Amino acid sequence: MDRDRAQPALLSPPLPYGQSLAFALRSGMEAEEALDRIVEVFRPDSTLLGIGEPLLRNCSRIVPGLSTFPSLSGPGFSIPSTQEALWILVLGKNRTDIFDRTAGILSLLDRSFLLRDAMETFTYDGGKDLTGYIDGTENPPVSERPAVALLPGERGMAGSSFVAVQRWEHDLGRFRSRPAKEQDMIIGRQKKTNEEIPDAPPSAHVRRSAQDSFSPPATMFRRSMPWARGDHQGLEFIAFAHSLSAFDRILRRMAGLEDGIPDALFSFSRPVTGGYYWCPPLWEGRVDFSWLG
Repeated sequence: MDRDRAQPALLSPPLPYGQSLAFALRSGMEAEEALDRIVEVFRPDSTLLGIGEPLLRNCSRIVPGLSTFPSLSGPGFSIPSTQEALWILVLGKNRTDIFDRTAGILSLLDRSFLLRDAMETFTYDGGKDLTGYIDGTENPPVSERPAVALLPGERGMAGSSFVAVQRWEHDLGRFRSRPAKEQDMIIGRQKKTNEEIPDAPPSAHVRRSAQDSFSPPATMFRRSMPWARGDHQGLEFIAFAHSLSAFDRILRRMAGLEDGIPDALFSFSRPVTGGYYWCPPLWEGRVDFSWLG
């Protein structure tokens, strides 16, 4: 089964703490040695990893459907691309787990990769965004998640997935200064009940990103986690799918490129990173890079 070949942490219940890491490939580094290093750091129960186009360009085969994260702009805002060669999400039950695992990964990867970005993440109030709204309401049922997130095919491809990783920074002061009803209209749901608001404006986030409103549906499986550092905070958007088309279409509509209506999310939040990655499958408990030759 494709599910048996997927990275276990992708579909298993989330752990409460994380660390999102993005790496560039060091100059002159051969892809084969870099991939060997990645295999060394992978731990099935507490690591998710994705390979970006900058690394795959050095391999003998491409991954069909993988692209670099797009750089877009809308009225008064921009959506940056900060595409890197490697993304790793370290997961743990506490911050000690995260610290120790991250230190080990950085030590093993230092020769091949350069750390570009690191952000600690955590579960907030049972699975909410820092705005207080439940995150991932539209996630597919557990039984349907493998079909949504995983690619089929032969060995080396079956059980793999694409992931979009995009960090949003919230201005919570601006958001919280608005009346509760206005907050609900920005999101498109009632905070107290999580019910969708039928007469929400077309700019409401729920209406901009409704997966079933696309043809075909832009279905994905979200595993996002909040982050906070000093007086900055927001959401590390992490979502898996068997096609990057789902992310592309939703992102373009949020930016208003489809109909000129930008997502109301931009009124208090802004994206600061963005990357697309291919999450390779497993074979006998180890990362399987056989597709790359």
